[in-house]
Amino acid sequence: MVQRDAANRNPNYPLTIVAAISTKRRGVSLHVPLEPSTENGLATRSYVKCEQLLTIAKDRLERRSGRATAEELAGVDAALRAVLDL
Repeated sequence: MVQRDAANRNPNYPLTIVAAISTKRRGVSLHVPLEPSTENGLATRSYVKCEQLLTIAKDRLERRSGRATAEELAGVDAALRAVLDL
């Protein structure tokens, strides 16, 4: 999820904003690689596709695949700024 935590915790707001994640490498500079580690809990190398943002219902989120580290989130943040021209 790339939406603010406060909005994600609000039970009156049923939606959240997410960035798509894939295990396929496409060589796109805006795809942030996530290497599996005990810290992030991922089982497979994955790529956050920062140009592919979606708004979805929170109840569609079935389980957590992992949790990005602070360093990985910094890379996602930089790519989102580039995509959104912030």
